[in-house]
Amino acid sequence: MRLKCIYFLGLTVLALSFRPSSRAQESPDRKAHAMVPAAPTTGLRAEFLEEIAYYEQRYMRLAEAMPAEKYTWRPAEGVRSVGEVFTGLSGDKPKVLQAMKDSFAHFRNAIVALNDADADKPQKMFNRQTTLRGSFLMITGHFGEHLGQSIAYARMNGIVPPWTEEAQPQQKPAEKPKP
Repeated sequence: MRLKCIYFLGLTVLALSFRPSSRAQESPDRKAHAMVPAAPTTGLRAEFLEEIAYYEQRYMRLAEAMPAEKYTWRPAEGVRSVGEVFTGLSGDKPKVLQAMKDSFAHFRNAIVALNDADADKPQKMFNRQTTLRGSFLMITGHFGEHLGQSIAYARMNGIVPPWTEEAQPQQKPAEKPKP
């Protein structure tokens, strides 16, 4: 069965299109993971990777919190199911979780392989002329849209996002003003 991740893999392909050609010509007998340089600690890519880590943590925790039987749930006919929102797969939680983990890892590696100097390189994305930096902004916006959709799906199924559930006991109820 071919796994297709609706936006994780699509965005990875986008990220790979910016890969500097000098890196793309390395020896074919080297393993792909051996070609990935160390993650940057400053600059455009480091900031983007920080955003990706935030979304990865949210997506993974929410996907893990959803019961397997809810992965085929959809709010209406013709609308994506829970599993389809996460990865394009419906119904099989273990495969969805693995596809998400693999996709995020592949996406991070593709970003690390980019060059900060290409930030202003023109490109077309979603039929818009932009730059690599602009693409990164569009990607995080897209992640936010689907995370919001996933949160809504979870709440419609009685699932509180894990990070919200953790914060609730820490929040003290506001004191009512005395008359």
